[in-house]
Amino acid sequence: MLRHILSTCTIILFIFLISCQENPKKDSKAPLPTAKEQLTDSVKTSNKESDTSVVTSKPIKVEDTIVLDEDNAIPFFFEYSKEHKENKVKISTKYGDIVIELFDQTPYHRANFIYLTKKGYFNGSSFHRVVKDFIIQGGSSDNREIAQRRGEIGKYLLPPDTDKGLKHHRGVVSMPSSDNVDNPHKLASPYEFFIVVKRPGAYHLDGKYTVFGKVIQGMDVVDKINQLPTDSREWPYENVRMEVEIVD
Repeated sequence: MLRHILSTCTIILFIFLISCQENPKKDSKAPLPTAKEQLTDSVKTSNKESDTSVVTSKPIKVEDTIVLDEDNAIPFFFEYSKEHKENKVKISTKYGDIVIELFDQTPYHRANFIYLTKKGYFNGSSFHRVVKDFIIQGGSSDNREIAQRRGEIGKYLLPPDTDKGLKHHRGVVSMPSSDNVDNPHKLASPYEFFIVVKRPGAYHLDGKYTVFGKVIQGMDVVDKINQLPTDSREWPYENVRMEVEIVD
């Protein structure tokens, strides 16, 4: 009887030892996760709603980081125009304020102007071209800081949008084409704009440049600036700098 019990125990012990050899611990020889797998697991963990230890930061807006170029400018302003519906800006100068209403019919040009205003691009720029009884043109400057802002925002042009029936009446705001000699389609220079002073309008410009707004207050200020003396380049001897802001 004792011999039978010992034999049985020996068999059970033998089976147990074989089982341990055939089923080692799963993690004993498991490969270590790669750095990518660790990062993925970390992201998954941090995205759990129950994880109260995660500190969320303010989302980075696309318009705060994007550098515009010829490829991404139009898609960007297409989306920007849908989210930013503002259509009035105030241009403050030493001669008074000019309030402009921007047209919804030209969404890319409106969005571009609103975007540049919010980026503070125009602040400190000048009305750098004055043609008596014709136009005043602004947005450029010989200031190095303004040139640096352009570099940070990006290098791009806007396509003309001249088939909306908008005419160059006195007081309208339009966008000049780039002075690049290789610009047969008169793509617009997005950093500049001009205001028509000519009575009743400068209709010979229709179809060539994009009208995208009009002066609704301060046309007398426009006329004052238009009468300033200029040099041979049509640049006023007196710098007329501007501050531009969104208004309701």
